Amino acid sequence: MFFVSKDENLTKAHIRYLEGKLITLARDAGRALVTNGQVSSARLPESDREDMEVFLEKIRQLLPVLGVDFLVPSTGAVTPAGASDLLTCEIKGLKARGRLIPSGFLVLEKSQAVLQERPSTEKYPYARNLRDQLRTDGVLVVEGDNLVFAKDAEFSSPSAAAAVIHGGHANGLIAWKNADGKTLKEIEAA
Repeated sequence: MFFVSKDENLTKAHIRYLEGKLITLARDAGRALVTNGQVSSARLPESDREDMEVFLEKIRQLLPVLGVDFLVPSTGAVTPAGASDLLTCEIKGLKARGRLIPSGFLVLEKSQAVLQERPSTEKYPYARNLRDQLRTDGVLVVEGDNLVFAKDAEFSSPSAAAAVIHGGHANGLIAWKNADGKTLKEIEAA
């Protein structure tokens, strides 16, 4: 991604200032591996700093609209889970906890998942691929005869989260239940 100024008045100092701010925002959001350690060392007059802050805010508004979310803080780090919106998914004596978030579904740290995948993942490998990626990233780790989430994990939907936990296709609207035993489908219908 790159951005330009409509009047082409960005100087090297402006760009250094923006670069340092963007790197800090990306690192704080925790959604991307940031290897650049540049810090904002540009000294700008107050009026220029304010102009660059407006420019930066426009970047932060546009990127999510374009489908780029590396500057958006991870929901798990920003919003604590409340007991009222907590959902559970159980299979074979294992229990996972999670909740709906604006971008999909968040499975909470220490949730459990089955170790063995269902045979259907050979034909429909979505869940297997997602589980493999989570294991590579260190999010899912083997603990005894099951998998455990080493940290909170965001998913695009409750079904994607349930598929990882179940080791194959799962309907998240039925798999996730609240403390009263109501399924997510029943909760959303109400």
